Amino acid sequence: MSDTVVVGLDVGGTSTRALAVTLSGNRLGTGRAGGGNPTSHGAERAAGELLAALRGALAGVDPARVRAGTIGLAGAGRLLADPAGRAAFDRAWRDAGLRCPYAVHGDALVAYASGTASTAGTVLIAGTGAIAAQVRDLRLDRIADGHGWLLGDAGSGFWLGREAVRRLLADLDAGREPGPLGRRALGELLGGDEVADRPRDTVDAVVQAVTRRPPVELARLAPLVVTSADEGEPVAAELIAEAAAHLAESVARIRPAGAQDPVVLGGGLLTADTPLAVAVRRELARRWPGAPLRAAGDGAAGAAWLAARDLSEVTDPTALHPLLVPPTT
Repeated sequence: MSDTVVVGLDVGGTSTRALAVTLSGNRLGTGRAGGGNPTSHGAERAAGELLAALRGALAGVDPARVRAGTIGLAGAGRLLADPAGRAAFDRAWRDAGLRCPYAVHGDALVAYASGTASTAGTVLIAGTGAIAAQVRDLRLDRIADGHGWLLGDAGSGFWLGREAVRRLLADLDAGREPGPLGRRALGELLGGDEVADRPRDTVDAVVQAVTRRPPVELARLAPLVVTSADEGEPVAAELIAEAAAHLAESVARIRPAGAQDPVVLGGGLLTADTPLAVAVRRELARRWPGAPLRAAGDGAAGAAWLAARDLSEVTDPTALHPLLVPPTT
């Protein structure tokens, strides 16, 4: 059993990570490449990054030992519905020397599997965007939000950045001096935090600075909100509280009242030690007392476990989980 190898991949918009691991938990290799989301980068480029990550993970490993693989991918449904995209991924898989089957799952399921072995529960992810999903029999069931920056992603990094700029513009419109968070946002957007003699000139400059860039780049202001909230800045603290309420409300759309199965928290805003993570945990504990709260861990390891659990020699997938996936808190 220890000779059997599985491969897991966590494919995101900015990076692709691969892991080759035995069923006894021996990590044989890891690989990392650029963003491999075919929706963002196109299928051919995404497949190239997938291949690069696979080759890194399989360096020194006989591909014939690999019995199964799983790819965790945002927009998995779109890839599976696109014959050309799936063909590009198939070629990358073969070019890495792999002849075993592989499965493609949404990144939310992989994040969930990186935090728990339970076959039922909830996953909440907040990074640049935000999404919540209910898991049943280790399949994504009901999903809330994840609608993108224009229509949703409430409580996400984009949402925090946009709201910080909105508060700044409201202060300038009213002739109020920006507070610490507003000053930080001015510095990030304009290179300095001074307000012009005519505040409207600063308003126009802020609007132009934001609209010249892709809208989703407002998410880069989220760390300013987090830092300011850590320092007790009132506006930032208010935004963190609002974001936590939005995220908890997304979970409430799909998670039954009184549910006791686990909630896995994923994404940079919820897995790091941030004020938002603390606020979300507090709100979830209030709404679902007694439900275990888990942090998502290594997505590639979660994908590897999903690949391994259906192999014939795996009789206890729950016992296998801590061998393949480093425990989280």
